[in-house]
Amino acid sequence: MVRWREGTVTARRGGWRGTVEVEVALVRRTADDPDTVRALAYPALTGAPEPGDRVLLNLNAVALGLGTGGYAFVVARPDRLPPDPSLTGDALAAPGPAHRVAVKARYTPLQVALPAATGFPESLEAMPVVTADLHSALPAVLAGVRATRPTARVAYVMTDGGALPAWFSRTLDALADDLAGVVTTGQAFGGDLEATNVHSGLLAARHGLGADVTVVAQGPGTLGTGSRWGFSGTAIGEAVNAASALGGRPVGALRISGAEPRPRHRGVSDHCLVAYGRVALAPADLAVPSGLAEPLAGAVDAALRPLCPPHRLVRVDPDGLDAALRALPLKPSTMGRDLDADHAYFLAAAAAGRHAAALLP
Repeated sequence: MVRWREGTVTARRGGWRGTVEVEVALVRRTADDPDTVRALAYPALTGAPEPGDRVLLNLNAVALGLGTGGYAFVVARPDRLPPDPSLTGDALAAPGPAHRVAVKARYTPLQVALPAATGFPESLEAMPVVTADLHSALPAVLAGVRATRPTARVAYVMTDGGALPAWFSRTLDALADDLAGVVTTGQAFGGDLEATNVHSGLLAARHGLGADVTVVAQGPGTLGTGSRWGFSGTAIGEAVNAASALGGRPVGALRISGAEPRPRHRGVSDHCLVAYGRVALAPADLAVPSGLAEPLAGAVDAALRPLCPPHRLVRVDPDGLDAALRALPLKPSTMGRDLDADHAYFLAAAAAGRHAAALLP
């Protein structure tokens, strides 16, 4: 279940908000073990490793050759443990009217105790909620909102379908100055606010972070089994239901691609069709940028025709969205493809952001 290793930190290699990247010399247990590995540590969990520290590592991602998560992870510094956390006083003084201690990554060896925001008014007050099945859509949605309503406050609700720690996301690090904040929901943790599920996460985004628009998507590193239903991003259909139940305005950021090599993800991804066609029980606005080239445009229309109604197909003027995407503080990327390699994907997500912004009073 866990490929355990130990080693010694030989150098710090940098990192980003919430993480430290180190190089570790392994105590090799098999002939397949490398001599050294890149490892990530989350200082809030383990403390910050320094050269010379002995560390315990989880090597699963290295052994499996995972793309997004192909690091070893520091589990502990057994000779230099961090101090015990405080769950009283200042630790519970985060924004919001009430807080309770919530345990996440429950009953795993690294379960964490955090203050959870709760007690907010139980309405989203018609706030637009953009749902996307991949984390890579977040910056593009933000670009679409900013191109239309530059001063709108945009929050991100991160579900637990991908990475659990929000700190793993370099995207969130790059967008920190452009987001009103991050709410981590379910088993996910590390956001500005913690919530027990998507419903309470949306309320925290609206009332705790003052969001005008909220984007819901899983963190980086999805789980997929190569089947229509075996994909963690299918949960965006449930996010549509949550937004509608709380009086929000669901907007679907469709996963559209003319560059995807897998046939089931060309046009509109079959995961999107399952999420909006089978899982979502409430209607959403499905945003499509106008002017897509053929044959992609025809494939998109044909795929969405059975979904509308109950959903509403919205054509969005893409003028200015390309420039907004290129002005982002990071280079958008999805499945290893950049903006020019899969332009339709990012344009569709930006169109959803633009439509959400257009719904604001």
